[in-house]
Amino acid sequence: MARPEIPVTLSSSSIFSLPPQHVFGMAEDLGYDGVEIMVTQNRWTHDPTKLDELAQRHSMPIHAVHAPTLLFTQQVWGSAWTKVARSADLARELGADIVVVHPPFRWQGSYALDFADGIRDIMDATGVIIAVENMYPWRVRGAEIQMYLPDYNPIPQDYDYVTWDFSHAATAKMDSLAAIKLLGSRLAHVHLTDGSGSGTADEHLLPGYGHQRVTESLRYIAASDYDGAVCMEVSTRGQKYPGHREEMLAESLAFARKYLARNTPSEGEQ
Repeated sequence: MARPEIPVTLSSSSIFSLPPQHVFGMAEDLGYDGVEIMVTQNRWTHDPTKLDELAQRHSMPIHAVHAPTLLFTQQVWGSAWTKVARSADLARELGADIVVVHPPFRWQGSYALDFADGIRDIMDATGVIIAVENMYPWRVRGAEIQMYLPDYNPIPQDYDYVTWDFSHAATAKMDSLAAIKLLGSRLAHVHLTDGSGSGTADEHLLPGYGHQRVTESLRYIAASDYDGAVCMEVSTRGQKYPGHREEMLAESLAFARKYLARNTPSEGEQ
């Protein structure tokens, strides 16, 4: 029996310079299968009614919600646990499968101490999967600074579910293919992007433009029993002319479709 193809969704952070409602029309026009909404200071990202109306209008389901657990969203939705809980409630109201969260910052002591158990409690209460995203060490003058507790690498941690981001892996100088193999069934969500790994920047390059083993990783995922989505989370801030952003996102989608294809017939079946 043919297995279902893996959905490829578009993160609202990929068009961060535009209001989040633009992601739905762009995803529809380019042929994506859904969207991921990053909760930010923009009120549209807080409102399930408005988001659901957009999803219905454009026939673009919201597959994931990215909780406001970044540095630039520290003022959104109050305390750390409130951010996670409200994100899970929002995802449940929208019918989204996944909430993406970052690991705790080092100054969030009590939150970090109970993090794994706390997200399990919220998952049990809401029925929403919470997948902790891999991050990377911060470096100053060549020295690493521990910004996340217990670590930026989720693989050895007691997390039931993980989101894997190729750009973060590049910055951390990690091998994504090896990591994905180690994660196995704990891999619940993927941020498709790339990175050169040559500096300290989190680049979010288009897939195939960096040095991560993205092609091999996608083929491995396609051959596995993975039943989540792959979300395009790339930077389009370097657009050079009108329509360039759309070209970048269309190229990235074609890349994902090519290497995630599951049911392509063999030569003898064509």
